[in-house]
Amino acid sequence: MKILRINMGAEGVPKASEGPMGEYEGQGGRGLTSAIISKEVPPLCHPLGANNKLVLAPGLLSGTAAAMSGRISVGCKSPLTGTIKEANSGGQSAQVLARLGYGAIILEGKPKDNTLYKIFINKDGVKITPDNSLKMLGNYDLAERMKKEHGDKIACISIGPAGEMRMSAASVANTDMELRPTRHAARGGPGAVMGAKGVKVIVLDDTGMKMRDPKDPEKFREANKRFVEGLKKHPVTGEGLPPTGLTYWPISLTRRAHTPLRTSCGERLRAPKRSAEKPRHKRR
Repeated sequence: MKILRINMGAEGVPKASEGPMGEYEGQGGRGLTSAIISKEVPPLCHPLGANNKLVLAPGLLSGTAAAMSGRISVGCKSPLTGTIKEANSGGQSAQVLARLGYGAIILEGKPKDNTLYKIFINKDGVKITPDNSLKMLGNYDLAERMKKEHGDKIACISIGPAGEMRMSAASVANTDMELRPTRHAARGGPGAVMGAKGVKVIVLDDTGMKMRDPKDPEKFREANKRFVEGLKKHPVTGEGLPPTGLTYWPISLTRRAHTPLRTSCGERLRAPKRSAEKPRHKRR
């Protein structure tokens, strides 16, 4: 896996460069985005300034046959909180990005004007194109336009008008299997940072790329099978799964928000009782 850095404030035109994971080897997803922001972004910089960075990273198992491995993390100094923030979403972006061989995309710098850019990435490399005709397009219209230009075997990471306007709660949209931008990384306003970098959309095309192969396919399949079987036994606690050090299995893996969480001892986690002296406010 490698890191793709795109300097949007480079002299002349934005420039892309690739390099090894280096000191970030062995990290992925939320851990990787937060590590990069912590190490490379000055704590006192403006979230929408040139010194902030936007990091997009698939999980460690993205691009493989592992169950539920297709989430992408988006990290930056948040324009909403002023702190290190990570948002994540599903969709196809993480899988395609990983199959292209990238452990992360890092958007750096800031354009000197208001030019808007489209970034296209496939097995042949990276192409950065100015395209002001995309200005103020909503994510759905944008996805349809990218489908007409590049076919329907792509994945898109994009922002809508809110991101272009640097609104502090703007999200980054990711397309699903039907190429609809329905999966949003929204916490902390990463869309505003993407807009400040002048990037409207990142189009990913993994045509010609294979699924990532594990070093030991047999052990990988067995581990994946045990994981799925454990979730079937209990979709929240993962009863029957190997010990992880977690008190419960992440509920985001299961989409079973109505199932009560349990501690590692099996005790149900209950919400505190509401005081009789403080009745619930009625909705008007």
